[in-house]
Order: sequence, then C-alpha cells, then structure tokens
Amino acid sequence: MKTKELAALFGLAALWGASFLFIRIASPAIGPVLTIQARVTIAAVALLMYMLMRGQKTGFKQHWKQYLVIGALNASIPFTLIAIASLSLNASMLAIMNSLTPLFTALVLWGWRKEKISMKKWAGIFIGITGVIILVGWSPIHFTPAVVVAIVLSILSTISYGFAGVYAKNAFDRVPPLSVAFGQQMGAALLLVPFTLFRLPATTSALTPAVVWSVVGLAVLCTAIGYLLYFYLITSIGPTKTLSVTFMIPLFGMLWGVLFLNEQITKGMIVGLLVILSSIFLISDIQAQRIVKKAKATS
Repeated sequence: MKTKELAALFGLAALWGASFLFIRIASPAIGPVLTIQARVTIAAVALLMYMLMRGQKTGFKQHWKQYLVIGALNASIPFTLIAIASLSLNASMLAIMNSLTPLFTALVLWGWRKEKISMKKWAGIFIGITGVIILVGWSPIHFTPAVVVAIVLSILSTISYGFAGVYAKNAFDRVPPLSVAFGQQMGAALLLVPFTLFRLPATTSALTPAVVWSVVGLAVLCTAIGYLLYFYLITSIGPTKTLSVTFMIPLFGMLWGVLFLNEQITKGMIVGLLVILSSIFLISDIQAQRIVKKAKATS
C-alpha cells in the first residue's frame, strides 16, 4: 500500500475505534436512543451535503424500502444496542465484543444462504467463542444483571451486523456505495424518531461540551467521514486489504479508552482479544477470498 492508503486505513481504524469512546461519553448523559438518533441524523445530513456537492443522486425514492431495512440492521438496531450496553461496559470491552461481527456474519451466511462452512471456518468460530469466554470470564467486572444484559446486547449487535452484511449483498448489487451509506443513515434516522420522541431529556443540563463534541465526533468523524474512507479504500486497495481494518478497530478502541477515560487493560482483555483476532483471521481470510473471486467474475 502507498503511504496515503496506509494512512487512510489507520485513520479508518482510529475513527471506528473512537466510536466506542464517544458512545461511552454521550450515552450515559443524554440516553442511548437520543445519542444514536443524533449520530445517524447528523451523519445523513453530512453525507447528503457531500453527495450534492458531487452531483450524485441518493436513490432514496427508488430504494427507500431497502434503505429502511439496512438502516435498521446496520445502524439503528446495533448502534442502539451498543449504546445501551455502554451504560454498563467500558469502551474497551465494547470494542473487543464488536470485533465478533465477522464470526456471526459467517454463521448468518450458513443459516440464511446455506453456504457451507469449512473446517477452517468452524475452527475460527470455535476459537472466537472461546475468546469471548476468556474475555468475559477473566474480567474484573462484577457480573450484575445489568452487566450480563450489556454483554448479551453487545453480542446481539454483532448478529445484527451479520444479517446486514448478507442483506446488503442481495439488495444493493447495482447501487453506488455512497448512496447506500446515505440511505442507511437516513433510514435509521427515520426509524428512530418515534422512539426518540418518548425519551427526550427533561433538561439540557446534560449537554456539556464533552457530550456535544462526542455526538458530533460520533456522527461526522466516525460515521460520515469513516464511510468515505472505507469506500476510498475499497476502490484503492480492494476489499481484501480493507478487511484488515477489522483487526485494528479493537486496538484503537482500547487505546482511546485508556487515554481519555482512564480505563484499565487487564490480562483477560488482552488474551481474549488475541484469541478473537485469531478467529477473525481464519474467518475473514475466507470471506475476503470469496469477495475477490466474485469481483473477478463480474469484471
């Protein structure tokens, strides 16, 4: 990779890793639903402005139903689940748990698309589950009912991402990626409005500068600019190398948690992370090969 592309890859990992930091700051202050409502709405507006500057159509009129579905599966549901989980788990734990997405994507492909799972991939899935057990079991956190629920919600968010990835392959083959990025955020914003209206804070006292900037950073940096970097990398270096960002996101998530929230990194977190990353390597390598073969077949 060239220096510019390598910088974009690390920048994307840093931004997506920072999303857990921003959620951890904003969600306890203004509530999980309002945090995510602001995230997807501001991101949708930012992406729309960028598309208008480029003279690109959103395709929302033609694909609004698909945008609502992908908005639910890939944004409103998993984002909100993570935001709720952040009330009981720190940013580092959230980032590591989120790295399970490739594992559950493989399981969704097996259950939904009936794709065969090789022995190598089954080994990756088993190793990933073992990593979660180590991460959760070898942890200093007290297992209160709220913590247990938070762990379950974190896992459910990755399952939602898995369904989103499979659905996107079927629904958006001929839709420009930038249009899908906007449509996803717009669809999520519309779906969350009814829930947000019933959970508006009674006062604005919680809107401290740290909370406001966290929401703005979450929406503009982690979501809008993050997607632009992602699609730039897909075009420049291809999907295989772009998928390597999966390995770096939890590392940055832990780094930001330590630097800005004084979180402690335990041995259990490090060992659990390494085990989970090894499982992602086995699973993502196979998925990347499939993407490349499909791209060659259609070129």
